[in-house]
Amino acid sequence: MDRRDNQSSQGEAARILVEFLEVAITLIVFVKGIYPTGAFERGRYMNVVVQKARHPQLQEYIHSTVAGLLPFIQKGLVERVAVIFSNNDNIPVERFVFKLTTNQCDGLDVEESGLESSLRSFLIKLSVSQPLMKVLPCVDCRWEITAYFRSLPQANMGKEADLWIPTNIKQWQQPPLITPIKSMSTDPLSLQLYLEHPSISEPNPKP
Repeated sequence: MDRRDNQSSQGEAARILVEFLEVAITLIVFVKGIYPTGAFERGRYMNVVVQKARHPQLQEYIHSTVAGLLPFIQKGLVERVAVIFSNNDNIPVERFVFKLTTNQCDGLDVEESGLESSLRSFLIKLSVSQPLMKVLPCVDCRWEITAYFRSLPQANMGKEADLWIPTNIKQWQQPPLITPIKSMSTDPLSLQLYLEHPSISEPNPKP
């Protein structure tokens, strides 16, 4: 991405975050083992060994979905971005949640090296977080990227707003069990990554 187009602190942080989310989500999908390892290839991002999607449709879905969030992140409208794994009945079995806050104040300078260093630690943590994850209960489990907006995108925000449609994923009946993975708090960006699993009192989904 060309970061020279907009030198604002808010825009700079949003672009770095979108780049990071694309890499992090690809890494999550790889670690979950939902596709053959041949669908990925090793690469480097922020000087960390990561996995890149080789399959064109997989790469395009992750890239276009995350890139479509950029204008809304810049406006501070995105509260959470989740990678949701669900069974055939659209009931979630595991959710990876990125909760984010961007500072909308003007005049803040982005120290790119410091921000990237903080985000790098998320990738390192994700790569060794498999013991925190659940084994998916079905061979053909589904997954999707879902964004939670502080306010719904308006039609007058352009064609990007038309790309977002309501999800068919069902909600748990009980509050989920939350496992923190990593967090950071800097200006102009604060970010938390945590896992959500169904409560032990949640009705068991069908396999």
